[in-house]
Amino acid sequence: MIDEGRALDILDQMRMSIPEEIKQAQQEIEERDKAIALAQEEAAQIISRAREDAARLLSEHVLRAQAEQQAQRILDEAQRQALVIRQGADDYAAQVLVRLSEEISGLQRTIANGLAALQGRNARPGSPAPPSPPSQPRSNENERAAL
Repeated sequence: MIDEGRALDILDQMRMSIPEEIKQAQQEIEERDKAIALAQEEAAQIISRAREDAARLLSEHVLRAQAEQQAQRILDEAQRQALVIRQGADDYAAQVLVRLSEEISGLQRTIANGLAALQGRNARPGSPAPPSPPSQPRSNENERAAL
């Protein structure tokens, strides 16, 4: 049979030891909850930093894309203006050359008319022989004259 006194002592020890084990279990649960809360806080900070980094990178990407687009627009406009200026310069040069050619043609006619008049005066009887017309200048002299 079971000794009643001994059974009561065991029950008293169990009552005393169970609250201690419950306290110990509660402390372990609290420590676990603190560790979980700390891990969740760290995870939230990591996610927050990751979102900030992603937003910053996206912003930098958008800014870089905008800068590249602006640079391309500036380059396109500069090329367009350069083409317009080049065409204007070519047109002006062509106009100047046409005018110069017309003036040279007029001078050649004036010279030819002057020579013809001199030859006509000198062809009269008793006049000295007319000077011969100047020969055409060489190409190097033409080039120097054009400069």
